[in-house]
Amino acid sequence: MPLLPARVKYRKQQTRGWRLDHVATSGNKLAFGDFGIQVLESGEITARQLEAARVTAAHYLGRSGKMWTRVFPHHPVGKHPAESRMGSGKGEVNYWAEFVDAGHVIFEFAGVTEDMAREAMRRQAFKLSLRTRMIKRNG
Repeated sequence: MPLLPARVKYRKQQTRGWRLDHVATSGNKLAFGDFGIQVLESGEITARQLEAARVTAAHYLGRSGKMWTRVFPHHPVGKHPAESRMGSGKGEVNYWAEFVDAGHVIFEFAGVTEDMAREAMRRQAFKLSLRTRMIKRNG
């Protein structure tokens, strides 16, 4: 089941013209684990993509190691139905997404070998719509 906030103050949110050309200044380093998957371009990651990536890594790793998800889809994205007339408001919430900057770490792993982490992240990368790379802790 995709992630979504338990409750929000306002059901629909203004777009605010998301800038999709930023580089992350926070959340761009490993905080918990030894290996991480980092996005290389700015964009949006939907709740479905996050859940699919989480499930595929958990399935591959089994009960070994620990995984952290570093992003959460807080932003509702609305859409008008197809072939609807102009006006009549904003449209219903279609899905929830998180807008990430280039360099943001999405998932982290600990307690697994580098080969296992690399394979888990390779499988996760197929589920995400942005280019990614694997990073590891120095030392």
